[in-house]
Amino acid sequence: MAMIPLSILDLVRVTEETDARGALDNARELGAHAERWGYRRIWVAEHHNMPGVASAAASVVIGHIAAGTKTIRVGAGGIMLPNHAPYVIAEQFGTLERLFPGRVDLGLGRAPGTDQLTLRALRRSPEASENFPQDVLELKAFLAPVVPGQRIQAVPAAGTNVPIWILGSSHFGAMLAAEFGLPYAFASHFAPDELIPALAVYRSRFKPSEAFERPYAMVGVNVVAAETDREARRLATTQQMSFANIFRGARGLSQPPIDDIETYWSPAEKTQAMRMLARSIVGSPETVRAGIAALVAETAADELIVVSDVYDHEARLRSFALIAEAAEL
Repeated sequence: MAMIPLSILDLVRVTEETDARGALDNARELGAHAERWGYRRIWVAEHHNMPGVASAAASVVIGHIAAGTKTIRVGAGGIMLPNHAPYVIAEQFGTLERLFPGRVDLGLGRAPGTDQLTLRALRRSPEASENFPQDVLELKAFLAPVVPGQRIQAVPAAGTNVPIWILGSSHFGAMLAAEFGLPYAFASHFAPDELIPALAVYRSRFKPSEAFERPYAMVGVNVVAAETDREARRLATTQQMSFANIFRGARGLSQPPIDDIETYWSPAEKTQAMRMLARSIVGSPETVRAGIAALVAETAADELIVVSDVYDHEARLRSFALIAEAAEL
């Protein structure tokens, strides 16, 4: 009996040995394996101007993964809505839903997910995020069936009713998801501090909607699994280095694991990175099983979405396979 549904957030990492095409094909292959292992969905996120992440054009990447799979749900975790006209996102995800019916999810975030210079390249103003609640409703309306007298249709999206999720790392997303009666995914894989308070806000304020009668919370978590705790800790250094690099302003390619992370980061970088990675579960299948059980008990999550940021593709597949076994998917 499975503990809880598990899903995957794939970072579509470009590594020192894998180019963007390789990263995209690895994501597709992971989707095919994940489907067999019992994962519920595989999502990708929109990140811009990051050489180590190949999923900037999220809707295109989702189509690539979906075409290599048959049943697993595919989607965005998420689309950073301030970067786009809601109409265009409706067209994109409505098209995906026509191609892969009943399998597409649309997770929406309010952060631009990038820096000010890149925002300018996207032709968006920094104030765009202030319209997020209205933009969500507009997008939802474009995915709904056309109503009499409606002069602007999102073709072929109208009537697809692609499920919308609100993503968040603070109270704002929790309040919005509750107000709109939408499922909520919390980014505790990089912003764990607010997890418990945000879930409490979401559940206490939730207003039932046509889509959801009761709150549905998905919790993001970093999990690295290997045969032994020691090997898993070694594999986890790849992600630890990438977090240290963010604080250095060096957003490079994913790096191979190292034997001693203490030689890589300064005490200040370690403190910042470990705070962001505080809820990571790293270890053997037994360690992972206990960690997942504890997280579910603490959060009462309805679903977990797992990031396993492992450098080597085969080792990453192995990590996800062990996680699925540990959670008895």
